Amino acid sequence: MTANPLRELPSVDALLRRDDIAGLVVMHGRERVVAALRAALEEARAAGEARPADRLAAAASATLSRPPSLRRVVNATGVIVHTNLGRSPLAEEAVRRASEVASGYSNLEYDLAGGSRGSRHRHLSGLLAELTGADDGLAVNNNAAAVLVCLAAMAAGGEVVISRGELIEIGDGFRIPDILRQSGATLVEVGTTNRTRLADYVSVLRPETRAILRVHQSNFRMVGFTESPSTAELATAAAAHGIPLIDDLGSGQLTDLPSLMDEPTARSSLEAGSALVCFSGDKLLGGPQAGVIVGAAGPVERVRRHPLARALRIDKLSLAALEATLELHRDPAKAAARIPVLRMASQPSADVRARADRLATLVGGMVVATTARIGGGAVPLLELESHACSLEGGERLAARLRRSEPPVVGRVQEGRVLLDCTTLEDSDLPLIAAALAGP
Repeated sequence: MTANPLRELPSVDALLRRDDIAGLVVMHGRERVVAALRAALEEARAAGEARPADRLAAAASATLSRPPSLRRVVNATGVIVHTNLGRSPLAEEAVRRASEVASGYSNLEYDLAGGSRGSRHRHLSGLLAELTGADDGLAVNNNAAAVLVCLAAMAAGGEVVISRGELIEIGDGFRIPDILRQSGATLVEVGTTNRTRLADYVSVLRPETRAILRVHQSNFRMVGFTESPSTAELATAAAAHGIPLIDDLGSGQLTDLPSLMDEPTARSSLEAGSALVCFSGDKLLGGPQAGVIVGAAGPVERVRRHPLARALRIDKLSLAALEATLELHRDPAKAAARIPVLRMASQPSADVRARADRLATLVGGMVVATTARIGGGAVPLLELESHACSLEGGERLAARLRRSEPPVVGRVQEGRVLLDCTTLEDSDLPLIAAALAGP
């Protein structure tokens, strides 16, 4: 009869008496180490192998030292606001402010002057009014939430008019009609995909109409035989019927940059007569994930008091980072220099080329001309002149870079890995060199 090799596997208790395992217990705690040892033993049993104790200890150590699931990566894709890579990196000021708030208690919902309960929404209201020209403002956890709560507060039980050309999908399968239905309002579509006239809107306005919704085509553009009314024309028609115009701008540009002039600003929309304007905090604004709502005092207060505003409220760390980011926007030149997204979008092509030259020298690649993009559904037609370090190796090398620490994410084109230097910082170059030098 053949002996069962699995009987030679050591017990958990025997493994715990090893010096190397004792060191793991000190670092990670006994409970986690026991779980890792049991997993290593189970893997050996499943493979039918009598693995030696040192190999089992090494497997447990590898399990315990795995990096966290959510961690920093090096973005070498050339897409500045990369949705899959966390969108906008934060300015140092925003990181510092969030860290300060996280490290202790804060006046999140406490009025220091009066010594009584306060509101988290008041931390941003004055700053948003200053930057956009609004009467008031607040933030929720993302822009889809901002649109949802605005519609729920202003139009639940009634009708909302929107152009068929603006029934867009905003990412990951979420569509404007779906969000609108969740608000409790009824969708009324007007016009055609490529042409919607002011008369189309006016023809359906009636007592049941609660709002007109305008959605900026932030993640695509229609060209050719197109027509749509201006924001001012829509706002005038809405005001004449006693209803608000809600303008979803999406990308959230506050600072006018020559490379981003195609994107509307919240100030321009409010000046045109919009009652409420929504936009993202983590796209062209360059802050954390958030949905910002600004507008006239009455509509903003209705939104603030709606029950969904609490369910969708922004957390204290995002609020701190957003406030610090907005403070940078007080000085457009400072914002362009300090906020990573704006700095990358406006950096001279010669600087990108010089960075690509340095990287190519470090890793033995060659420099090629490429095209970078803003990404994140913003300015879809804009192409930024860029340069990348090109390396042989294709998908195999790309996979190896993704396994490095920190992971490096580039793009594969025609069998070569391109490390686009528009989205790289100088401090990333030695990290890439180390990743390529490793096993």
